[in-house]
Amino acid sequence: MTVEAETKLYDFLKANGIVFVRHEHPPVYTVEEAAQYWKDIEGTHCKNLFLRNNKGSRHYLVVMEQSKKVNLKELADKTGAGRLSFASPERLKRFLGLETGAVSPFGLINDRNKEVIVVLDKSLKRGGKINFHPNINTATVTLSYADFTVFLEKCGNELLYF
Repeated sequence: MTVEAETKLYDFLKANGIVFVRHEHPPVYTVEEAAQYWKDIEGTHCKNLFLRNNKGSRHYLVVMEQSKKVNLKELADKTGAGRLSFASPERLKRFLGLETGAVSPFGLINDRNKEVIVVLDKSLKRGGKINFHPNINTATVTLSYADFTVFLEKCGNELLYF
């Protein structure tokens, strides 16, 4: 991703009164790689999965605490999605404007048609602070959970909890 994608996000956050802290680190592509850089960053660290239904007609962004595992069959049952699988890098780019390794709810600012359904781990509500990539994988952004809910409201995508 480009510096422009990150700057676009920061402009959006500032315009909506969302306070954040940026933490720079080397590029990371998995939760395991990122963990070594997160040790001094306060808050809940998240894993984000971009999924599609079996017809490719619905797309889901699953946001959960980084150590949790997700059962795609159970998630499909809870969302009524039918069979779920990982969406391609092309779909990730088309719907969220993101590259592999930078999947983040912040990509919702690029979903102009509100086609992506956000599936949020309800245990995240307990956290005071929450962390995501800022649409690039060379940084982590920390914000309060309350500000994250403001972000989601401003984006306007359908939201489900699991």
